[in-house]
Amino acid sequence: MKRTGLGIIVALSALTLATLFTLFAPFARRNILAGARPIDAGAAPFDIVIRDGRILDGTGSPWYSGDVAIRDGRIVAIGRLGKVSAKRIIDAHRRVIAPGFIDMLGQSDLTILVDPRVPSKIYQGITTEITGEGNSVAPETDGLLRADHLFYEHYGITADWKTFREYFARLDKQGIGINFASYVGATQVRRYVIGEENRAPTADELEQMRALVRQAMDEGAMGVSTALEYAPAPYAKTDELIALASETAKYGGIYATHMRSEGDGVMDALEETSRIGREAKIPVEIWHLKVAGKANWGRMPDVVKFIERARESGLDISANTYAYTAWSNTFSAFIPPWAHDGGDEKLVERLKDPVMRERIKKEMDEASKDWDNEWNEIPGPEAILISAVHNPKLLPLQGKNLAEIAKMWGKDPKDALFDFLIQDDAYTFVSVFGMQESDVALALKQPWVSIDNDSEGTSREGILGHEHPHPRAYGTFPRILRKYVREEKLLTLPDAIRKFSALPAQKMGLTDRGVLKVGMWADVVVFDPETVHDVATYENPNQFSVGMDYVLVNGVPVIDDGKMTGARPGKVLLGPGYGRGK
Repeated sequence: MKRTGLGIIVALSALTLATLFTLFAPFARRNILAGARPIDAGAAPFDIVIRDGRILDGTGSPWYSGDVAIRDGRIVAIGRLGKVSAKRIIDAHRRVIAPGFIDMLGQSDLTILVDPRVPSKIYQGITTEITGEGNSVAPETDGLLRADHLFYEHYGITADWKTFREYFARLDKQGIGINFASYVGATQVRRYVIGEENRAPTADELEQMRALVRQAMDEGAMGVSTALEYAPAPYAKTDELIALASETAKYGGIYATHMRSEGDGVMDALEETSRIGREAKIPVEIWHLKVAGKANWGRMPDVVKFIERARESGLDISANTYAYTAWSNTFSAFIPPWAHDGGDEKLVERLKDPVMRERIKKEMDEASKDWDNEWNEIPGPEAILISAVHNPKLLPLQGKNLAEIAKMWGKDPKDALFDFLIQDDAYTFVSVFGMQESDVALALKQPWVSIDNDSEGTSREGILGHEHPHPRAYGTFPRILRKYVREEKLLTLPDAIRKFSALPAQKMGLTDRGVLKVGMWADVVVFDPETVHDVATYENPNQFSVGMDYVLVNGVPVIDDGKMTGARPGKVLLGPGYGRGK
């Protein structure tokens, strides 16, 4: 084909550009990979530059050397930046620079009001927490606040909110040390409308519940959640949950669940969970994936295969884990759901009734797929460790197991359990040893499994320091770096960081967090992967993890050279439906 004069010029220009691109491609590629832009030496100085680190960007890619520059809370340059002007230089000494860690289930709804710095979290490198497991902090009524008065009294909190909008406003006003988001709990809206009764909602009541979910999504909830082991949650049938999840799906939210069973009925629970996801057309997140109880040890491969098949079929289903072999929950979870009908006050009355006690004992000794019978799953009463009580007279028993307490009291272990709940008005929390390490490890290594702390933010000071929590409250993320990355090599460091950051951000729709990239919020951690470790133990849990040298939340250090600063730069993170109801 003949070329015109203009065509020849265009061809030559293209050739020239191609030649220039070939010459400069290595430099262009370096800047693209690093997410950097040309640095304007005359621009205002950066607030912080973290120099000479091994950058793990959160995507799972290998580390590369470079600097991270921060201005106005965001990452504005990444790469080998050379000499730039900054108000502060942090020398990373070739330590790892990574995105801040995201806790997929944090439980800090109330304790963040007690100590907004949330020290147990930031010393782990946690910069964002998602919470709201079934019983969310809103919506509230005067009746619900009265029913839950022990929790508020225990922490010395006056609840001055009824809605998520009001609760989030309180957090904004006081300031918080980490970013914070919440689901609306299906149990919470059920209690709001029909109380603690063991019955299905009427059509009108279900519509009220759906309206409450819509309101919560409009006010910033991330999705709807269930905790189907804990009464009154088990009273909800699957169709009720599908209805609530369907409302959430309209706003772009997700369905998160503590499944109806993690023990003998785990496969049935998985079937229900996947059905809810499909029929509500909503992404699903399974909290603290496990197979509980000695009879179920070794069943994790079946659980993994089920989830893999569901994903292959097109269901967006994933999970998280805290990677310990003991779980933590309420002591009253050992009691069959029917005995909780009417709330804790009615439960205590039944525990005092000799006839009811015998019925409860009998059911606790029987295997069941109808409820998650933890008593039937554990090796024995020595597997139950008392973590937190409300009655001051019971404080000396924190840190002791039920077998020890039964012996001290001269009682059968089940009677000791019942009497403990009576004395503590059914408030008590426990750690329960009921999992097998190989199952825990198999769950952890799955590419679709992220990390949850499943513990409230706590402190060694004040009322929080008087409790005896599960060690995961202080140690989850550094323990994974120590045990499963450094010692056992189950995970590579880049993959662990991906599970801590990009993977949860992707699931939660946090498009401006979770990776180190220009334009993202500067949630950043700096640590030495060879020395970072957990310190908390079951015997002595109130110990901060060691090795997070710097933790920045929205560009502000909350850990500086290994020490807590007291800063409260966290933000309330609002869900995808925020403001859409207006």
